Amino acid sequence: MSLGVTELVLILIIVFVIFGAGKLPNVMKDVGKSIKNLKDGIKESDSKDVPIKKTKKNNTK
Repeated sequence: MSLGVTELVLILIIVFVIFGAGKLPNVMKDVGKSIKNLKDGIKESDSKDVPIKKTKKNNTK
């Protein structure tokens, strides 16, 4: 499933009606910042992954 041109135009019209022309640049700026923060968080969590150390099992009976 992918969005076609018609669907994208319809979504943009709905967003324009909901937020209006004055707030739209601020909304898009906030969306961009959110996406950037999400990507940075994903990169940061990937770099913090540390392999688990294997330990010897105790064979106690």
